[in-house]
Amino acid sequence: MMKKYLLHSLLSLGLCLLPASVVAEQDAAMAEGLRIATERKVRDTGWGDTEVVMTMILRDARGRESRREMRTLTLEVLDDGDKALTIFDEPRDVRGSAFLTHTKTMVPDEQWLFLPAVNRVRRIVSRNKSGPFMGSEYAYEDLSSFELEKFSFTYLHDDEVHGELCYVVEQIPQDEYSGYSRMVVWIDKSHYRVQKIDYYDRRDSLLKTLTIHDYKLYKDEFWRADRMEMVNAQNQKSTTLLMTDIQFDRGFTDADFDNNALQRAR
Repeated sequence: MMKKYLLHSLLSLGLCLLPASVVAEQDAAMAEGLRIATERKVRDTGWGDTEVVMTMILRDARGRESRREMRTLTLEVLDDGDKALTIFDEPRDVRGSAFLTHTKTMVPDEQWLFLPAVNRVRRIVSRNKSGPFMGSEYAYEDLSSFELEKFSFTYLHDDEVHGELCYVVEQIPQDEYSGYSRMVVWIDKSHYRVQKIDYYDRRDSLLKTLTIHDYKLYKDEFWRADRMEMVNAQNQKSTTLLMTDIQFDRGFTDADFDNNALQRAR
């Protein structure tokens, strides 16, 4: 707490020494960053629940591949973070493994992993959420829903990705246990969809890049991608997620996302 207070004091002092025009410019960039992030969130609110069938393709630095078949069930929670349950169906060595996330807005997320080989549910503590999810290039914290309260935002500039003119926004995690110092996010101006994210590690070196492809519109309102590519810049490994079936309005309730759901998942 003392370290945070000292850092805040030093930052405040630094801002006081800056010209008023520079401070105003920084304030405007932060206000614009928050506006863009808020619009991104608003445009993806009200979808209810989904079930997604997907293939995870893991590639090592030499390009060798392994595949996993999985399903993710998600329940939107309008007054808090969303709930999600991921179930692995293939291959045999991971079959029946399940991962449950209760995203929170004001407190740390709650996450649990069930491994049938040891018949045990393991809680993912906050200090470990930067670790790799099931050997992939996704971290546990990447699997939480996007919540405005978890970040501060600053608009940086405009850029083009995948033929889309985008806002480029810096997101700084507010959680002290995040594995990232910051993320730089490309959000298209046409529909406020994320097209690309650069993740920087705690030393502020580029760690990995996520690119999102082949968006489709569902229910005339909600965009979902068919392919996501996460490439690690430091170890040259990558993970692809291919969404093969996306269904809305599955009728899920909170009971489908309690701790018992982990061991019921098959």
